[in-house]
Amino acid sequence: MNILVLNCGSSSLKFQLIATDLDRIEKNDDKRLAHGTIERIGGAAIITQTAEGKTPQRSAAPIRDMRSAVEMIVRWIVSDASEIAEVNGLGDIQAVGHRVVHGGEHFSESVIISDDILRGIEDCIELAPLHNPANISGIRAAREIFGKGIVQVAVFDTAFHQTLPEKSFLYALPYQLYRRHKIRRYGFHGTSNRYVAYRYRTLLNIPREQVNVIALHLGNGCSATAIKGGKSIDTSMGMTPLEGLVMGTRAGDFDPAIIDFVAAKEGLSALEIESLVNKQSGLLGLSGLTNDMRELLAESKENGDRRSSLAIEIFCYRASKYIGSYLAAMNGADALIFTGGIGENSSEVRRMICDYLSWFGGEVDSQLNESMTGGKEGIINTGGSRLKIFVIPTNEELLIARDTARLIGSKTSDG
Repeated sequence: MNILVLNCGSSSLKFQLIATDLDRIEKNDDKRLAHGTIERIGGAAIITQTAEGKTPQRSAAPIRDMRSAVEMIVRWIVSDASEIAEVNGLGDIQAVGHRVVHGGEHFSESVIISDDILRGIEDCIELAPLHNPANISGIRAAREIFGKGIVQVAVFDTAFHQTLPEKSFLYALPYQLYRRHKIRRYGFHGTSNRYVAYRYRTLLNIPREQVNVIALHLGNGCSATAIKGGKSIDTSMGMTPLEGLVMGTRAGDFDPAIIDFVAAKEGLSALEIESLVNKQSGLLGLSGLTNDMRELLAESKENGDRRSSLAIEIFCYRASKYIGSYLAAMNGADALIFTGGIGENSSEVRRMICDYLSWFGGEVDSQLNESMTGGKEGIINTGGSRLKIFVIPTNEELLIARDTARLIGSKTSDG
């Protein structure tokens, strides 16, 4: 079956069209038919659409809202212009899978979307006010375009972390705040973590119960996750994606007393402070230049820019601290996995992080590390390294498509 996967953001939309079913999953024979992005929804949008094996089609057009964006994608997929041989009309898209950022404590696994499920996702809006409304808009848009008869599936970023024990997910705040308002660590990037854990055990041909790894998802958003016995037991992002590692524009961990201090000194409102720590901090705030790691590395190397170098150093140092804490929490791990845009493509960042791990027995082979970019998957540690070090490109969309196919086929799995 052909499954449309939608990842709806506040002003952007990423999509893939994937041919998969239970037989294809069993044979690892899923096929991506098309993919693309629409950016700057709500104004003059930038559109990139690519049928597999074909030249990317780029254009610009005014797109009012998420429904218009989804409609444009579907119209392109079913048109002759897309050159997708497997699709000749709307009926050739059999299901839609959605990335949903926050499922709270309601959802510990992927689900077929019904009216009740949609209400449950809406109930989580207060936990993810920047993300869940966009995800819901995508679900409603697909319903309007395809009709209620098409199967739609929600795959939650938070679901993989529902195995966290209380000692990991509770904050040291008055317990009644958890009881009343469900203030706790939820964690994110769960679908990405699920995928790389699945790929890791596939590469090593081991059962899920033997997966004891630390996954570093490094992109514009960054997180570290301790996976023991194939389950998430701790993760760096918290009730929201702000907590944890230094990110592109998010501060990560900082003393919360700073909020009132800065608000008073700078005369900022609560909303302005929220914008400061989520959109103006991280690599962007430290460097004063950009949140793009590639540009910071170039500035540091070519121009010796001190603040660019400092931002990179703090980024890597913070990641190494989390690795060390998770090695203690897990009583040792078998492997470290790099994924996400930076983790998959920046050999320099991987090297700088792993330079802190020599005491733990983590040693990078410089030649292997340099060669592992551009979507390559494999091991980058030396032969004498006690800790295996992998680069595994993530593929959240494939996992969403597979979950959709399994739910339609009444089967469940995690790979």
